[in-house]
Amino acid sequence: MKFINILLAPLFVLLLHYFELRMVVLLYLFMSIVFFIYKLLKKVSYKDILIPGIYVSFLSIAYYFSSFQTVKYIPVTLSIIFLFLFIDSHFNKKNMILSFTKKFYKKELKEAEIKFLKNGDAYWIVVMLINTLIHLYIVNFSSNEIWAFYSSVGWYILFFISLLIQIIYGKVYAVKMYSR
Repeated sequence: MKFINILLAPLFVLLLHYFELRMVVLLYLFMSIVFFIYKLLKKVSYKDILIPGIYVSFLSIAYYFSSFQTVKYIPVTLSIIFLFLFIDSHFNKKNMILSFTKKFYKKELKEAEIKFLKNGDAYWIVVMLINTLIHLYIVNFSSNEIWAFYSSVGWYILFFISLLIQIIYGKVYAVKMYSR
């Protein structure tokens, strides 16, 4: 699904040059329904059918109203969901960033690193808020090509830069501060 997420916007804009909007939306809707049913048959958790469900919902609305604007709001909605996941994690002390780090970082974390990462969700709330605002601006005030770029790879670039900033800040300053 991640590969489809990356290709959604640029392929959609490209297909609009050759086909009418409703035909392109119908194609995407069909693929989304197939993927949604596949996930349902695998009996996955509700979290695993959330994104395909959002695609089916928004694409159904877009088809009904012949609205490209509705399609453009799919990445915005996904960004808002991630924003709320980080807000929930931060305020309920779920430590999502710490959990991800432990999952992918095989070395034993020092106590100072753990303290720093426990506060990581707050940083990612800010990143996700910035991402959501960029999405909203682009959807409402930019060309379809800029929307396609940002919705496919642009926000991954933002996340990568944000992650680098967090890592550098953590290694240079924060871990030393928490070590005291």
